[in-house]
Amino acid sequence: MGLLKKFVYPQVERDDSCSDELFGHVVPDPYRYLEDPKAEKTKKFIEMQNKVTEPYLDECPHRKQIKQMLTENQNYRKIGCPFKRGNKYYFFMNEGLQPQSVLYQQDSVDGDPIVFFDPNKLSDDGTVALSQISFSPDGEYLAYSLSFSGSDWQEISIKKVSTGEVLGETLKRAKFTTLEWTQDNKGFFYAQYPSHSGVVEGTETEKNENHSLYYHLLHTQQNEDVLKVNFPENPRFNVGCEVSHDGKHLHVFPRDGCTDNEWFYCNLGDFNLKDKLTLKPLYDKMEASFDYISNNGDTVYFRTNLDAKNYRIVKLDLKNPAKENWVDVIPNDPSDVLIWAEMYTVNGEDYLLVNYLRKVVYYLELHKIGQGLVKRFETPRGTISKQSGRRNDGEFFFQFTSFLTPGQIFHFNLSNLNGEQRLLREAKPKNFNSNEFVIEQVFYKSKDGTEVPMFIVHGKDLTKKGDNPCILYGYGGFNIQITSAFNVNRLVWLKDFKGILAVANIRGGGELGQKWHDSGRQLNKQNGFDDFIAAGEYLIENKYTNKDRLAIEGGSNGGLLVAAVSNQRPDLFGATLCHVGVLDMIRFTQFTIGHAWTSDYGDPKEEKHFKNLIKYSPYHNIPSSVGRYPATLLLTADHDDRVIPAHSLKFIAELQHKLGEKLPHTPLLIRVDTKAGHGAGRPISKVIDENADMYSFLYNALDLKGFFSAL
Repeated sequence: MGLLKKFVYPQVERDDSCSDELFGHVVPDPYRYLEDPKAEKTKKFIEMQNKVTEPYLDECPHRKQIKQMLTENQNYRKIGCPFKRGNKYYFFMNEGLQPQSVLYQQDSVDGDPIVFFDPNKLSDDGTVALSQISFSPDGEYLAYSLSFSGSDWQEISIKKVSTGEVLGETLKRAKFTTLEWTQDNKGFFYAQYPSHSGVVEGTETEKNENHSLYYHLLHTQQNEDVLKVNFPENPRFNVGCEVSHDGKHLHVFPRDGCTDNEWFYCNLGDFNLKDKLTLKPLYDKMEASFDYISNNGDTVYFRTNLDAKNYRIVKLDLKNPAKENWVDVIPNDPSDVLIWAEMYTVNGEDYLLVNYLRKVVYYLELHKIGQGLVKRFETPRGTISKQSGRRNDGEFFFQFTSFLTPGQIFHFNLSNLNGEQRLLREAKPKNFNSNEFVIEQVFYKSKDGTEVPMFIVHGKDLTKKGDNPCILYGYGGFNIQITSAFNVNRLVWLKDFKGILAVANIRGGGELGQKWHDSGRQLNKQNGFDDFIAAGEYLIENKYTNKDRLAIEGGSNGGLLVAAVSNQRPDLFGATLCHVGVLDMIRFTQFTIGHAWTSDYGDPKEEKHFKNLIKYSPYHNIPSSVGRYPATLLLTADHDDRVIPAHSLKFIAELQHKLGEKLPHTPLLIRVDTKAGHGAGRPISKVIDENADMYSFLYNALDLKGFFSAL
């Protein structure tokens, strides 16, 4: 299928002597030299690959038109969820094609907004992103972090709200950090890697270890910051923290991996600048997840999946915190997953705003502590994508979205519990009519008989002829929920390509609770691959598409997914879009934060996990003799310091080596972006360029001449 072009791939260096012997198994790694991003060989390899990829993309006669369509679709006002700090309200807004969203300030919910912080002024190309913000309790100072070229590394600065002055202090080596102010407004806790010896620009591959909490006092320099919490006996720990709502305690959550965390706390009444904090354990076993919600004095409310696969809300007494004394406030629901909860006090009484996920659809409820459900907030079937509002604000905001709802911002005044949420703002893309499309939700059977949910989005005029172009998207990892959410870049596919979008909620994700996650991780990882393959089979059997028009797409862990199933069922798919994938499952722990992923993948240094990983590791399982393999486009970026580009570089080299001559008409290509990272913080221009290249690739590879509506 696709253009009958014969591909001639670069002749690149291959070292067949490079291998490791693990548990009696020889693991070849002929392209290990590509792990060094600064090596001339690596730079030359990327240059040679671009000379193959770019001409193929340019063969799409509508490449410029597709980019123009994507640009026009992006050109609408996008508004974030407001929040109150001090006596001001703030929200993010992008007028349409601004590289980065701008932070606005207003005096009231309906007041006139003024620009408060415009990150677009920080660079000429929009590659400096405002990564996170945190206001002091009185609203007078803003601590903010910047990310450069998509890297996970952040630089933290402080702005005085009343004057606009940026203080002359910059904090570096920060990564995966929260910014938690003390109640006295004098400073904040943040996390850094103090032992990191290499550069911190996003192109390095050095392991990230010894994550530590520091305290920064305003009007001082970083070299005066004092180490407050670290775990030297566990250098792989990632350390999060949260100051209690009354400011009296610091809760500390060390995490080894991406799933469970321990829980410690300390009394900030004893806080001084010079000494480390003395922590007391609340739960010091790495076997469950804990999230602080709020507290009344020594009574602490939290969310956990300990003894609760769908999560519960529990309270404990800091004076007597033993597990046997914990009390359920909202017990585990056997079917609905409790995603998050926030506490509000109204007329001296406490309420919990609770967000549930029921069959991959979000529901928002208000519960009165001690009495139960008092209100359900009516929304269509979709996703509560953001919520804001502090305990004593007397109000909260939430943002709703779905595959066909670009974004609605609602405001609720807690002084009138019998009232309804007010639609405050709504995003309205140009040339988009949601009534032209439908969202189906189906439940199909996987290989072992497990029922798996899947969303299918398409035009109302769809005819099931069995040849419609279809993108099947999946993730299936790290307890992450992939739900109904709007992506304006999909409109070109749905409308102009007359395409179908299918999203399979496979095992390994968090859509159906912790049990769903557990059944698709570590030694159960193959279940997620089987679920995704079954999704493709369902779409074909039910005449949505066929194997020549079915493309699969996934990023990061989803990149692993689509690469693994391409190897396992190359007959089933016409094309594969693999974004920033984890593709070498034997060496992923060797780079940056890869060691944290053993919670989902298992540790290749342990025999049982090695034997499982080597079975599906994409780099090591490319079939050497097949009559068909999906047209493949890998997408990565030079500043991705989470899943380093070497995963994609090594995989494409091996793919071309094994199948390039055997399948000379099948494109096996890679796209390497510059000044970009794992995905967050990219300017809109880069998002548009990437999507234009993806759709141009699919136009060629799936032979979509008769489906695309040219301008």
